[in-house]
Amino acid sequence: MSRSGERVHVLVFPYPAQGHTLPLLDLTHQLSLRNITITVLTTPKNKPTLSPLLNANPTIQTLVFPFPSHPSIPPGVENVRELGNNGNLPVMLALANLFDPIVHWFQSHHNPPVAIISDFFLGWTLSLANQLHIPRINFCSSGAFLCSVLDYGWNHVHIIKSFDDDAVIELPDLPRSPAFKGEHLPSVFKFYKESDPDSQFLKDGMINNSLSWGCVFNSFEAVEAEYLDYFKTKMGHNRVYGVGPLSLMGPPESTSSNDYTSEWLDKCPDGSVLYVCFGSQKLLNREQMEALALGLEKSQVRFLWVVKTGSDGYGSVPEGFEERVGERGLVVKGWAPQVSILNHKAVCGFVSHCGWNSVLEAIVGGVMVLGWPMEADQFVNARLLVEDLGVAVRVCEGADLVPDSDELGKVIAESLNGCVETKVKAKELRDKALAGVRSGGGSSIADLDRLVQDLNNLQLKTLLPGATEKE
Repeated sequence: MSRSGERVHVLVFPYPAQGHTLPLLDLTHQLSLRNITITVLTTPKNKPTLSPLLNANPTIQTLVFPFPSHPSIPPGVENVRELGNNGNLPVMLALANLFDPIVHWFQSHHNPPVAIISDFFLGWTLSLANQLHIPRINFCSSGAFLCSVLDYGWNHVHIIKSFDDDAVIELPDLPRSPAFKGEHLPSVFKFYKESDPDSQFLKDGMINNSLSWGCVFNSFEAVEAEYLDYFKTKMGHNRVYGVGPLSLMGPPESTSSNDYTSEWLDKCPDGSVLYVCFGSQKLLNREQMEALALGLEKSQVRFLWVVKTGSDGYGSVPEGFEERVGERGLVVKGWAPQVSILNHKAVCGFVSHCGWNSVLEAIVGGVMVLGWPMEADQFVNARLLVEDLGVAVRVCEGADLVPDSDELGKVIAESLNGCVETKVKAKELRDKALAGVRSGGGSSIADLDRLVQDLNNLQLKTLLPGATEKE
């Protein structure tokens, strides 16, 4: 039993960026369905993101703190989507100021949490959990391969930083001994400065992830079995859980009946459409937009292109392009229902930046990926898709590279009209993803049930003052 004889209580702490928050809320939904009492920590402007979860699970409580100020974050900003990739470190630093308020809330609670589940960008919560004498469970919204690379890199950061961007850096301790050009490693290493306190905070937090009591990954056995096993070996125990794709297990979403993308796709033959989208953060510059447009035009394939526009030509579709391609293409400006598009029978390929959520959505849709990684985790994810899984091809690399439109058009045409083996593997991987979340034998459901059992066991063995998370 827990300290007050009630159900086991867990504090969930998401990181305020859409790609991080939504998977953890999907996990929270599943824990709530399995009779775990949950409090979700959030800030005022991020609370609306919790609405679908709270509507589906009325027993979930929220803990709302004002977003702490930081000199690099404009007043009123509480989410990374308003700052871009460079805003991650300031947001991490700001949220660390919630340490004392959380301690005060914990100490005054009649049934305090027996564990904290926090995002892998919130590694400082390991120190918080240690002070509260409860376990900290690391939630990784990305894959186990990426987290393996991050863990190795931060534990060897001085070696990593000694190489030039063009140098090939080997990671010998990891499965398959992968190697990356320095510029293709996760972007966070580029910002590290040995004498900088903020850099040290980032490094310590990332290293804390593999020192935590457990790790939960938004991934699954068929995609990353060897990397999940690597983490079990690294951590010295089996409290490593692959429970993805969590998007298949979240609370029900409202669907729009006014979806013109579906109407357009319904008119296309099965397996004939290329979906093109680079996520919510990345904007292509004018030259990249022109090259991509020309490549699509020369490929002669059907396509659905979602563009996000900005200033100075960023994200601007070249003048006359839509008229020239006519009914063969559909350009959507702004938001589009990516999950339903990727699951439509007309779609067979996806030009993507290879962000992890897009990777999982492509896998669930059973479509091959035409990868254009640009930053952050994307080069690591692209390598997994192309080399390890064989469900993708590369069409371009780099945030600033402008592809040759002739070559791009040729690759697009060949990919949609050929690449039979790649398409077959994509369909097979989709079947494995669906099997993983199936009750009564799926690997992700089994790991989720194991996580719940381990949490419930904490009721019987609450850590005593002075105990460590490894116990």
